[in-house]
Amino acid sequence: MARAKAQKSQLQEYVEAILWAVALTFVLRAFVIQAFRIPSESMVRTLLVGDFLFVNKFEYGPKIPFTHVRLPGVRKPRRGDVIVFQYPPDPSKDFIKRCIATEGQTIEVREKEVYVDGKKLVEPYIQHIDPNVRSAALDPRDNMPPFTVPPGYLFMMGDNRDNSYDSRFWGPVAMDLVKGHAMFIYYSTGGNSWLNYLLSTRFDRMFRPIR
Repeated sequence: MARAKAQKSQLQEYVEAILWAVALTFVLRAFVIQAFRIPSESMVRTLLVGDFLFVNKFEYGPKIPFTHVRLPGVRKPRRGDVIVFQYPPDPSKDFIKRCIATEGQTIEVREKEVYVDGKKLVEPYIQHIDPNVRSAALDPRDNMPPFTVPPGYLFMMGDNRDNSYDSRFWGPVAMDLVKGHAMFIYYSTGGNSWLNYLLSTRFDRMFRPIR
């Protein structure tokens, strides 16, 4: 009898430990930190396909799961932050882009150059892969008329400017859709399957801060 009780007590301890671990993982993922994998080339050279990174959800204030309530954060998003957010036309998808303008700021694109509140931005992180300049009549990629970001929104653009589907095309991102601030790359691979992930590990990118 005593042995059976001891086994039951030990099993109960294991179950409780597992439940606590699951609960802690849920709390950390919901309110503090979340892993994210780069699926596209829209942020090259800053981020490559196959980069795995951690996103700080606490900094801007985490959202309570299944609600639109956001808890107080340490600070608001700033221009230059690399941010993970839900894609406005389809919130089931997560995107990652750089914040180029915040609420109240006016952004304009002229001949591929970006201006915020009339001042040309210095952007050492971007790249252009297409020498052609498209007219505003074709699309807003290279020429976009002035747009003032409304309250509670952010204007997001990819660093790979000629190959990024971003706020130039589908508009600003509501703070309600913001998930968090990208912190650093914890793993990176050029492999496209689990079989060659390790063989294609990019060690030089691991633990690199995202700026």
